[in-house]
Amino acid sequence: MIELEGITKSFGPLQVLKGIDLTIGKGEIVSIVGPSGAGKTTLLQIMGTLDKPDSGRLVLNGTEVSRLNESRLSAFRNKEIGFVFQFHQLLPEFTALENVTIPALIRGDSAASARKRAMELLEMMGLQERASHKPAELSGGEKQRVAVARALVNHPSVVLADEPSGSLDTQNKEELHQLFFDLRDKLGQTFVIVTHDEGLASSTDRKIHIIDGKIKTEDL
Repeated sequence: MIELEGITKSFGPLQVLKGIDLTIGKGEIVSIVGPSGAGKTTLLQIMGTLDKPDSGRLVLNGTEVSRLNESRLSAFRNKEIGFVFQFHQLLPEFTALENVTIPALIRGDSAASARKRAMELLEMMGLQERASHKPAELSGGEKQRVAVARALVNHPSVVLADEPSGSLDTQNKEELHQLFFDLRDKLGQTFVIVTHDEGLASSTDRKIHIIDGKIKTEDL
């Protein structure tokens, strides 16, 4: 479902990724681990088409990403990829429901269709009673669940998560981790997660170790 071949990336004289080969199947939950500066987030950004590699090939859901122009790439990213960040990145002036609908509206869905899908996802997250609340009125765990709902609203092929539980307390962290597995079971959703959380990494289907810009080992 996701294929990376020979991915390299440098920032000035510093080569961050040194030939990454990786294949991820549909419905897998894969963690990417390694020390700070190893290239984990850079790899995730390339996988999410937010950055371009210097060389190599990325195929996502049958599409070779390098062949898309900027407008088609933006539409592809909106449809095929969901993102969850460490600090939720919700828009503070909008309610939880409105935040979740935004990617669907950008895709061109009607307001009614986007709202219906967003409400279904908030109910799945146990947040139906919080739909009209703005981010400042939500707990940290609730904000991250809203962010997960937003990532899912366009039925993406993959959800990419960068330290999604890094800012949460223990209980909310465990609930968020369990949510990923529940969503895989219910929706067949694919997740790629950059994390320093050893508990989460050890529970995923595969753990990819990146050290000095290279994949060192994969734990099944």
